[in-house]
Amino acid sequence: MTEEDNPRRQPRQLAELSSVHEFLDEIRLRPGVWLPGNSLEYLGSMLIGYRAAMAVHDIDEDFDFWSPGTQGPFAEWLWQRLGRHSPLGWATEIEREARTVGTPAIELFFALFDEYRQERQPVEG
Repeated sequence: MTEEDNPRRQPRQLAELSSVHEFLDEIRLRPGVWLPGNSLEYLGSMLIGYRAAMAVHDIDEDFDFWSPGTQGPFAEWLWQRLGRHSPLGWATEIEREARTVGTPAIELFFALFDEYRQERQPVEG
């Protein structure tokens, strides 16, 4: 198979990324490299680390997943989407939902994340 036949793009270096959304797009390419067992709990921990690094380095970036004192906009959206609230966090609830519907949790996460991003995109007019 030639590169033209394969629509999947090549991974980028971390230094080439400019947002948490781009970072997640890299994880989507090769989740097994980033997430042992494709664990969303591990992903949640990585994103908390990402947010902590932003604070340490005084980086101002919209961040959807966690801030001290709040689970973040993605979790709030997810609670509305699922029709329930959970103090356990979005990763745990998506893993539970994935077991219920028989879908790998990482696939369900990215499907929900895509839906979340689509709903949050500014309307062009």
